[in-house]
Amino acid sequence: MIDARHFRNVLGAWPTGVCVITAIDADGVRHGMVVGSFSSISLDPPLVGFFPDKSSSTWPKIAAAGRFCVNVLGAGQLDLCQRFAARADDKFAELAHGHTPSGVPLLDDAIAWIDCVVERVEEIGDHLLVVGAVESLDRREDGTPLLFFRGKYHDVADLPGV
Repeated sequence: MIDARHFRNVLGAWPTGVCVITAIDADGVRHGMVVGSFSSISLDPPLVGFFPDKSSSTWPKIAAAGRFCVNVLGAGQLDLCQRFAARADDKFAELAHGHTPSGVPLLDDAIAWIDCVVERVEEIGDHLLVVGAVESLDRREDGTPLLFFRGKYHDVADLPGV
């Protein structure tokens, strides 16, 4: 049997980028959640994926919207990470933001964004694999990503040994 704490500590030796998944439902309510499990899946067709916890209260709201935007956070956006990781009725309260071409919330100063339609959702262990078909995307020419490594948030420049 693998100890869950040990599993988490060992896998924490692999740095992950931090993203906020945003969506807007049919009633115009905006939703967002932090993920550290985002990945490119396929170039042809262009697909990306992330792994929300099955117990997430935000994922069903994003799923119902049928589309989402991956907002890749920059090193200076820890405040946005904390905002969207917290439980709150309106994580967008008093937050200025733009929109993707499809109208999904786009966080200001994200270093990259990927606008997607939910392609499929698969159950995998205690998480779901959400596959998104990419419809549009872009990136800023500057900025470094916010990373999560060994239980803490980092800029690439302040990682131990870099």
